[in-house]
Amino acid sequence: MKTIFEKSCGVDGVCLEDCKLGEYIPKELLREDIIGLPQLSELEIMRHYKDLSDRNFCIEKGFYPLGSCTMKYNPKVNEYLASLENFCNLHPYQKDSDSQGALELMYKLQESLKILTGMDAVTLQPAAGAHGELTGMMIIKKYFETKGEFNRKKVIVPDSAHGTNSASAKMCGFDIVEVKSNKKGQVDIDSLKSLLDEDVAAIMMTNPNTLGIFEENVLEISKLLHSNGSLLYYDGANFNAIMGWTNPRLMGFDVVHINLHKTFSTPHGGGGPGAGPVCVVEKLKEFLPVPVITYENGIYKRNYDVANSIGKVRGFYGNFGILVRAYAYILMMGNNLKLASADAVLNANYIKEKLKGVYELPFDEPCMHEFVLSGEKQHHQGVNTLGIAKRLMDSNYHPPTVYFPLIVHEAIMIEPTESERKQVLDGFIETMLKIAHEIEECPEEVLKSPKTTPIKKVNETLAARKPDLVFKE
Repeated sequence: MKTIFEKSCGVDGVCLEDCKLGEYIPKELLREDIIGLPQLSELEIMRHYKDLSDRNFCIEKGFYPLGSCTMKYNPKVNEYLASLENFCNLHPYQKDSDSQGALELMYKLQESLKILTGMDAVTLQPAAGAHGELTGMMIIKKYFETKGEFNRKKVIVPDSAHGTNSASAKMCGFDIVEVKSNKKGQVDIDSLKSLLDEDVAAIMMTNPNTLGIFEENVLEISKLLHSNGSLLYYDGANFNAIMGWTNPRLMGFDVVHINLHKTFSTPHGGGGPGAGPVCVVEKLKEFLPVPVITYENGIYKRNYDVANSIGKVRGFYGNFGILVRAYAYILMMGNNLKLASADAVLNANYIKEKLKGVYELPFDEPCMHEFVLSGEKQHHQGVNTLGIAKRLMDSNYHPPTVYFPLIVHEAIMIEPTESERKQVLDGFIETMLKIAHEIEECPEEVLKSPKTTPIKKVNETLAARKPDLVFKE
């Protein structure tokens, strides 16, 4: 009796009749009944996957103002350099003597990040921003344990912070203490003072914060924490706003993670890939993960001799391809990194000023690289923030981040980055104003969106609970 493998040879498809699978797989394990797989040619298969690809949204397809994600353009020269044979085919277990080019690139990337952050030492191992946070909190924990201060069990986190901050600290065994924001959208100093005691290990902040507002009291915060014997952790998700203008060291931070896949233009989305290097001040360098990349006597090497290392936090040495892309971007931009931040801030303020009044602006302050509107007014008119996001998709714009940060009702978080020219920003502004007008005139029509996307309006709750995974010809 022939097996299904021998029966399923289509005219255009691949025939497995000559594979003699029975020589490798016991006959009783081979399927004997036809399972109804479609018979497709290579051309049909390619068209199928190309169609799926066309449904995806990317920065090359349209404006991508996803707040707190810095979806800037990834120059294709980065891709070319990362695909060079001696980079992409280098085995991670290759000897240091045979990997000098790769180690040199990593070392010089470390040096560049030290300059940009003002810190004294760097590890490139973490594979993402949250992984960098976890690594940084592990370093802070080991620091206090080495000092014998086992009481340091609290980490202060602003109420507007990224959710990963609390999660990363909690995974290291810390208790999370929330500090409230003031009327200007910044850390409330009086509230912070009331939370400080000898059990506080650190505060986790980003500056500018998740509202896109610069923490003008950051030096006072730094002084308060350090006077309390505590440390300051800098969430580098918003680093694209300050490159070359200031740095976390000048603000008083002790530990920093940097999202290479945001600020330094390497591709991300859909779960990866990413890289979240961690930079530390001198007194914390002995706790970095091993190995660290060093340069001695003209030789680059992986050094495992780190006194109080927290150990490895990643298989091999991180996502090397992302490191290549980030270093290529730094070399290409040079001193223009400062201008990239300036343009990102300019673009965000331009959109904010054009939209405020039509959409609520909870914190009417000069913003940095991003800002947060509220769709509360439109919600009362019959269309919530999610409805606005769906309507935007009909105009080939990726929706901004919605419903974050949590302290803003119906939040719409917009980050244009420096990649877009004024004409693109104007088109987005015009579309947002048009949607607000449509909601006033006929909210029922807006609620029918998206209408032009490959998949039209869906019931998200039902789709999540009862996904349809059945193949249909």
